[in-house]
Amino acid sequence: MSVPSDIADQVTTGGATRQVVGFHLGDEQYGIEITKIQEIILVGEITRIPHVPVYIEGLINLRGSVIPIIDLRKRFGIEARAMTDDTRIIVVNVRNKTIGTIVDAVNEVIRISHEQIDPAPPTITSMGREHIAGLAKLDQRLLILLEIEKVLDQDSLEQVELTAK
Repeated sequence: MSVPSDIADQVTTGGATRQVVGFHLGDEQYGIEITKIQEIILVGEITRIPHVPVYIEGLINLRGSVIPIIDLRKRFGIEARAMTDDTRIIVVNVRNKTIGTIVDAVNEVIRISHEQIDPAPPTITSMGREHIAGLAKLDQRLLILLEIEKVLDQDSLEQVELTAK
């Protein structure tokens, strides 16, 4: 499923607000800027590949294109959980590469003003902080905004690229 056109029409590029797609990984809520997302799809058949990092789940055929799939739970060291009917693949473009990321559930598209976003606190380790674009304060909850380009470092992207070949 692609990002619905009515949602895409609402995207604000620049200015005081931006839109993010909110999703769950375990008990935490995360967000990726909507402009980084190509589409959101159901999890289908994933072809497993031996001898790759544990967070590379495998490959899918997306309308004739071979797309590597990353399990964000494994990438972030979150305890594994069986996939459910709510599990989705968020297809993103990272440094001119198309990559699918498995998440527990996609639940909302949110418009966030810059005033609602704080930087990651210094108590988060430097490795974890580099993946976080900020923390959005939404009513009584926090949304961890991911810097999707930094979720995979250059070595990881090279592994993903080799997997897809």
